[in-house]
Amino acid sequence: MDLQLAGKKAVVTGGSRGIGKAIAWELAREGVDVAIVARHIEALRETAEEIAGATGRTIVPIIADTTDTDSVKGMAERAISALGQVDILVNNAAQPGGGGGNPPLEGVLDETFQAEMNTKVLGYLRCVRAFAPHMKELGWGRVVNISGLAARQTGNVVGSMRNVAVAAMTKNLADELGPFGINVTVVHPGLTWTERMPRLLEEQAQRRGGSVEAARERMAEGNSIRRIVDASDIAAIVVFLASPRSIAINGDAIAAGGGARGAIHY
Repeated sequence: MDLQLAGKKAVVTGGSRGIGKAIAWELAREGVDVAIVARHIEALRETAEEIAGATGRTIVPIIADTTDTDSVKGMAERAISALGQVDILVNNAAQPGGGGGNPPLEGVLDETFQAEMNTKVLGYLRCVRAFAPHMKELGWGRVVNISGLAARQTGNVVGSMRNVAVAAMTKNLADELGPFGINVTVVHPGLTWTERMPRLLEEQAQRRGGSVEAARERMAEGNSIRRIVDASDIAAIVVFLASPRSIAINGDAIAAGGGARGAIHY
């Protein structure tokens, strides 16, 4: 299937590593020029050179802090200037969930909640706010918000709250921006293989006294496909949602956890 993405221009926040990096790779393979956004220039430059060298696409590294409104505005201006236009925004700049466990009520600190919401919820909103006027002028756009399956399960109260908030924001923005040709969707990854996974497996193996392979098998039992979903698997879904082919999907959430067992969502 031709995703009709060749020649499109995209911005991926949190694009220097993990799921964001995988998304930037897949977009570039489909003929998209990409601005990758993160806070650290060394990782940005390394990723940009890696993807550009392999695909021949223009990959622009941009430093920005999505917790700061002025920084986001400046990032949007630089991205549009460097790429000529921006058709696609992938919001991914957030601290990965699932690593800290579920603290008791007294352990849910105000500053933790505020930092998480400012980064993942308000940060995503800042980015859409910065690019939406430009996409309206183009008469077309795609926004994909990377959230997480904590929106659909307990286990981390702040993680669940931030991800539910992203889903609610997505639907509101889809209703508002859809008439302008801009689709907004949200993807809920579950446990996903990224650069940090080998360390997490080693830590779990040490805690339980078993092997790294046994720890990996235990993690894989958490979904129905019985393997840990890879960042490239998430990227494939996001790239489809970022394409003109996804016109029928707007405001909806796509679960991408390999089949989380238990509850039914409809």
